[in-house]
Amino acid sequence: MIPSAEPGRTNVRPLAVLVAGAFFMEMFDGTAIIPALPAIAEAFDVSPVDAGLGVTAYLLTATAMIPLSGWLAVRYGVRKVFCAAIAGFVLASVLCVVALTLWQFVASRVLQGFAGAMMVPVGRTLVLRIAPKADLMAATAIFTWPGLVAPVLGPPIGGLVTTYASWRWVFLINVPLGLVAFVFALRMVEESPTERRPFDGKGFALGTIAIATLMYGLESTSGGHAQWSLAGGLIVTGLAIGALAVRHARRHPTPLIDLSPLRITTYAACTWQGGLLRLAINMVPFLLPLLFQVVFGMSAAVSGLLVLTVFAGNLLAKTVTTPIMRRFGFRPILVVSGLLSAVSLAACVLFDPSTPYATIAAICFLGGVFRSLAFTATNTLAFADVPPATMNAASTLYATTTQLSIGLGVAVAATTVRLAADGSAATAADFRAGFLAGAVIALAGALLFLRIAPSAGAEVSAGRNPPRQRRAAS
Repeated sequence: MIPSAEPGRTNVRPLAVLVAGAFFMEMFDGTAIIPALPAIAEAFDVSPVDAGLGVTAYLLTATAMIPLSGWLAVRYGVRKVFCAAIAGFVLASVLCVVALTLWQFVASRVLQGFAGAMMVPVGRTLVLRIAPKADLMAATAIFTWPGLVAPVLGPPIGGLVTTYASWRWVFLINVPLGLVAFVFALRMVEESPTERRPFDGKGFALGTIAIATLMYGLESTSGGHAQWSLAGGLIVTGLAIGALAVRHARRHPTPLIDLSPLRITTYAACTWQGGLLRLAINMVPFLLPLLFQVVFGMSAAVSGLLVLTVFAGNLLAKTVTTPIMRRFGFRPILVVSGLLSAVSLAACVLFDPSTPYATIAAICFLGGVFRSLAFTATNTLAFADVPPATMNAASTLYATTTQLSIGLGVAVAATTVRLAADGSAATAADFRAGFLAGAVIALAGALLFLRIAPSAGAEVSAGRNPPRQRRAAS
């Protein structure tokens, strides 16, 4: 088994790979189902819009239940919760496969979302609580990749599986992967100390309702028949309840949503400024396929191949991310990768039906490189100065804000395109407005990172552990 946190170097890579695999399953199932919706609707004899409840139920549950994962990990131990989450995810996947009605399918997706909400922050805590400072960057680079590649790989793979096999295989492939992950989790993860912390029922109710309402409002803006008054009302209501949840968390002695990590300068910067970068970057998987297929008239296969060049850029960046951050440190990388991400978003304005595929692929590829650098840098620096006692709360809060920024990215992209279209069918010019909005947001996030200290995260970027405290002479 991998030992608990101890002085000295610990090989955290095997555990980071395990957690990355669990992350990928959770995030992949959020996007791979989208091209399968017509087939699911046909199987259940409902409309594709009704079948979309499976997507909404999963995303809402996977986000709203994240705060609960932190309390469960403290109460029962990270090993039990992480293993139970993997087992629950596999079981829910099987239930999706055998579902005979829409409501059986939706209920299975709710269970799957609940299990996914436990895997993400608890899995991150598993790695971060044992990773020495010197290995934090390498470990973070490993379990960051699912957030980069799953949104890109999910739709084309889901489409291929649905076309040449069945939509049920989208969920069935989770079973062998999940069983392997479960066995390795039992072997690799040790028990952690538990604490009988009181359950913050009011904080759970306020936080869950706020997150679910806000996410549903954001998600409803991306549909084909968005009701803007309903979406706006849900977003405003979610923000209002969220304000009450924050007020409660600041006054409660043991809040379910612990905001204390935000007092750490680097963590706060990666939450807020990094949130702007994540918001802008996550507009790309929404805007590009629609532009290519709806406006340019490309086939799904050609569009998918072009979008996959973003994934290729992510892969290349993973081979150079650690050396680059070791050489230059966090602040320069965050600022430059953010600026270049903004440039790559703005460059998408140049696309039109006559643009050579090679030019589109090159811009998408470079955008993938820059977004990978930005993601890895923010996700590493966020936890560079977090003490072990606060790691669980920090991981839970970070996972929650990350999911919200992803939903907000899709909402901003959809809203910008629709406002530009002004009730008409969206044109290339309308999508250009969306890309420019993303570029401005990414630019703001990059420039705000200039406010952090030049030496921020120096120990981590230099690849060294903090010096041990010497015992006083007796």
